[in-house]
Amino acid sequence: MRCKIETKGNISPCYNTYIHCCASYSNQKLMIKTKLTIAIILALILNSCNGQKNEIDIQNHVNSEKKLNENKPKVNYNEYSLFHSDFKSQISQVVRTIFQDSKGNLWFGTQNGAFKLNGNTLIHIDSIVSESGKDVTIKEITEGKDGKIWLGHTDGVSSIDGEIVNNYSKSDGLISNDVWSINADKHGKIWIGTINGVCVYDGQEFTNFSLPEGKIDTTVGVSSTRMVHNIFEDSKGTLWFSSNAGLFSYPNDTLINVSKKLGIQTNFINQVFEDQNDQLWVSTKVGLYSLKNSTAHNITKGKIEKGKGIGSIAEDKDGNIWFVSNQHFLFKYNKEKLTEIKKTENNKRPVIFEIFRDKDNRLWFVGFGGAFRMENEKFINITKNGPW
Repeated sequence: MRCKIETKGNISPCYNTYIHCCASYSNQKLMIKTKLTIAIILALILNSCNGQKNEIDIQNHVNSEKKLNENKPKVNYNEYSLFHSDFKSQISQVVRTIFQDSKGNLWFGTQNGAFKLNGNTLIHIDSIVSESGKDVTIKEITEGKDGKIWLGHTDGVSSIDGEIVNNYSKSDGLISNDVWSINADKHGKIWIGTINGVCVYDGQEFTNFSLPEGKIDTTVGVSSTRMVHNIFEDSKGTLWFSSNAGLFSYPNDTLINVSKKLGIQTNFINQVFEDQNDQLWVSTKVGLYSLKNSTAHNITKGKIEKGKGIGSIAEDKDGNIWFVSNQHFLFKYNKEKLTEIKKTENNKRPVIFEIFRDKDNRLWFVGFGGAFRMENEKFINITKNGPW
């Protein structure tokens, strides 16, 4: 709309019309500007929300190995003092795994990398790093047929041959850098369980090994449909895979769904363990199973509190089975009854990630709080200076 001023006379006959007209025009322009401004603001808000959603989606799918590296356990020193008084002397605040090689050397896998005990000297293997040169968290250790030590960690796998360390990652053919389990079979192959499935190294290259897809365990911090927690070779040479799709065995190059065959009441399997009588034990989300005569028997059913399930398993020199339940409770099973081993003010232990029996028949307990060994029914804190 346009308004035109009459110039004849002192006051234009269209003045009032003009004022009203222009005011109307201005109001319309203001309304248009206001609507346009509101539209822009709404668009920005919607775009911001969509952007935020995309950021959340991306964050929810961040590679779990990066989460583990960046979100290492934060230690509350008041809590930490419950385990021991001198946290600075610990091998590490978090010891994830322990292993003894064929030469008798003890290896500790920690959130600060790997440590090797040679005699009475504890050595940090500082050349085990990620592709970007960052430190890694060691989650499992094994020894190859040729004597090489293999370590699975948060940025791939590493091998140690004397003084030579080789680091391998996805760029070398690994199925994933987020490695949770590693095992060397009797033929010299290295089997690697990751958050994205299994691959095997034959000394030359990495080859993917197919397992069925399972489900995500929502009760734990890191999980996936293809996660493999443990790979184990029994005394008969059969491989066992503990995954989020169930328990699988691999005799004579044939994959068998043992969970389905034996009726194990969960697909969340944590570990397979073989005792000195060749009996297999399976830790799962719903309890500890013994496998005998082609049957699976849940020995903890109705006897322990359910939750995150059974973790690490070990056997002492007397044939008792030791295991962790719900990350915080330690039990001993003498094949007849369960006994909870409670910690007290005068007998403290870590939050146990792994139980291990060495060649001297000593039981080790490692986890959040460091490394401990049981001696005369007491938990002894083993620091950088021993006692070895």
